[in-house]
Amino acid sequence: MYVEKFAETLKELIGDRSISSVAKEIGIPQQTLSRYLHGKREIGIENLCKIADHFDIDLDLLTGRRDF
Repeated sequence: MYVEKFAETLKELIGDRSISSVAKEIGIPQQTLSRYLHGKREIGIENLCKIADHFDIDLDLLTGRRDF
């Protein structure tokens, strides 16, 4: 459940920007970010925090534990 909700929220946050540019801004490999977006890889706490910090979003909102 959380993997799917995380991927959905991440897609919304990225919007029309390219995956490679966002991955570079965050400091994670583009392929890793792409796998998160497609639900092909579960995220570790370090990258989860990097993404939350980059988008200035609460971890509960990012993972779908709480709605916007």
